[in-house]
Amino acid sequence: MRQMGFDLEDAAESDKFFNYALWPYTPAQSLENRLKPSNLLYESFGAAGADRRFFDLIPLLRQAIGEFHTVFGVKQQGDRTRWEFYFYDYRRRERERSLSRVLEAIRSLAPSTVLPNENIFYFMFSIDITEDIFTRGIEEVHLYIGNPGSTVSSGICYSLTAARTKFENIYFFFDARTQLRETAAKIACSAHIDTKKIALDEVLRPELRACKTICVANKPENDCVYFAGIRFDQFLFFLRMMNYRADLISFLEENRSKLDHLEFDVGLDYRMEEDKLVVLKSGYYGTF
Repeated sequence: MRQMGFDLEDAAESDKFFNYALWPYTPAQSLENRLKPSNLLYESFGAAGADRRFFDLIPLLRQAIGEFHTVFGVKQQGDRTRWEFYFYDYRRRERERSLSRVLEAIRSLAPSTVLPNENIFYFMFSIDITEDIFTRGIEEVHLYIGNPGSTVSSGICYSLTAARTKFENIYFFFDARTQLRETAAKIACSAHIDTKKIALDEVLRPELRACKTICVANKPENDCVYFAGIRFDQFLFFLRMMNYRADLISFLEENRSKLDHLEFDVGLDYRMEEDKLVVLKSGYYGTF
């Protein structure tokens, strides 16, 4: 079945389901007459009029590291749509889904100048998916290292290029059911917002708290919060709150019965400007 210029991918009983951290989950309903989460990525490519090479990356990655093991992020920043692909292997040095393997898999479309060091204990990396990677090549990747000593799951992100390694941000994951107080405290301990002027509920949205994990990230110029494991109606709420395209919301509403078995993950980058909370960027995630 084709919609908006792309083939919809039907779910199968053999499918595997992961959140944006590649942690597995069980779908809420049976997979009969359901769709894969990859359709959300295809929809965003189609709506943006993306080059065919964006689509062509997907079979290359599936062949190299297996289906369901690439996480995609669809980011909205102003009126621009951006994409990022994330790759996990928690075995660290014993990894199979390595940076070297992924870069080699897509080299025919997007050559890279980055030189991976597979001795580093990274568990994740990501690549910004832009038209530049098809013309100039991949000049930067984002490498994620563990943060031993933290009382919660945590990671540190570095930008890696041929010339340098640079600190980017640090992440902390909280259980949304049992660690809401700690989550709120982490959000409040910020250089980017004043909680006497910005209510915590503006960041720790009550409509999205009923999820599985909440991740708080500290970045150089702003903070970020991610809600993982939200349900379909919460996802629609998020998209409307962040003023996503009407045709995306229509696509979801028209395919509710085919997509409401999924769990969704969303995030927003924010800071305070002139005593008001400003969302700089937002995004949603899935796997293919």
